[in-house]
This record gives sequence, structure tokens and C-alpha cells, in this order.
Amino acid sequence: MTEYDKMISGRLYNGNDEELLRLRRQCRLLTEEYNRTSIDELDRRTEILHKLFGRIDGSIYIEPNFRCDYGSNIFVGDNFYANFDCVILDVAPVHIGKNCFLAPQVGIYTATHPIDPLLRSSGQEYGKPITIGDNCWIGGRAVINPGVTLGNNVVVASGAVVTSSFGDNVVLGGVPARVIKNVDGEGL
Repeated sequence: MTEYDKMISGRLYNGNDEELLRLRRQCRLLTEEYNRTSIDELDRRTEILHKLFGRIDGSIYIEPNFRCDYGSNIFVGDNFYANFDCVILDVAPVHIGKNCFLAPQVGIYTATHPIDPLLRSSGQEYGKPITIGDNCWIGGRAVINPGVTLGNNVVVASGAVVTSSFGDNVVLGGVPARVIKNVDGEGL
């Protein structure tokens, strides 16, 4: 099993593996190119994102600066928008549904490290996938941690740190995030 295979399956892997270094370099070159584009180069931006991401199911718009580890492990639905300074650490798959919006400086982090200090100092790491349902809005500077699944119609308040999974139709806030209200579909 390759280090990439271990990484994608959530096992401990060596992040300094030559293949992984090559893939991250390729990703960095594409994100650097993307972040240098002009607002007038929308077709070029879309072309770069299609090269970078694992799958895009429709329209996508990401404000520069954008950063990710591999890109190929990011899968987004139609009508995806990410505001400035989004970071997606995609050592494990990241699935984001349709009609999802990310405010500035959102962090989506699948990467994690062992708690045991001896194992952690070995340089091995692992990841846990993240899934975000349809019609979700993630507020500014919110963080979605490894292994989290969010249902449909979820709103995450600015600054929230989401450490566990939640179902449909909730508003989350706080550190760690908790349900602060239900989405009732009645306006603002």
C-alpha cells in the first residue's frame, strides 16, 4: 500500500513520501497560479480549479487567496462559493454539497496527528474525511475539524470550532460548536 493509499484511507502515513511531496508541490503551483489571477480572468480561474479539485458539479467561485494540500481530494456541488483566505487541508476526502457558501478565512481541516507524543514525533500523521451537506453556510473564521459531518441546511456561526458531527437544519456556534437554534425556514 502506498503512502497516498494510507493517507486516503485514514491510516498513519509518512507525509514526506516522495509521491506526496510531488503531489503537494503540483497543488502549490496551481494554487499560486490561481491566487495571481485577475478578477477579469474568470475562465482561467475556473479552468485551474477544474485541474485542482477532484470534482466540481457546476458553478464555482473562490476568492483568492485559496490554499489546499492536494486539491484532488476536494469534491464540491453546484453553486459553491468561498470568500477570501479559505484553507482546505485535504489529506482525506472533503465533500461539500450544492449551494454552499464559505465566509472569509474558513478552515476545513482533515489533517490530524497522533495524540501520543512518541508516535507524533515520528512524523507520521493521518486524516479523517469531512462532509458538508447541501445549502450550508459557514461563517467567517469558523473551523471544521477532522472527521466532522454536517447535514443539510446547516449554518455555522463566525468563529465557531466544529469538533463533532451534526444533522440537518441547525445553527451552530461556540467553541466547541453546539446547536444554538434550529433552522425553521421562516426568513432571516
